[in-house]
Amino acid sequence: MTEEKKQERNPDPDRMEALRNLPKELVARLNREELDAFLFSDIWPDSLAEKLRDYQI
Repeated sequence: MTEEKKQERNPDPDRMEALRNLPKELVARLNREELDAFLFSDIWPDSLAEKLRDYQI
């Protein structure tokens, strides 16, 4: 993998902090697609938005 590709896959530090602050039980229920979307995408699947609805500001 090129250095440029590696940089693209580094999650935003604020998103990592937010993920760490979520309840462990909730994080355990997230699948790979949802975790990837949470860390790297501005568009979330409906399933992720539903699971996080009580935690969104």
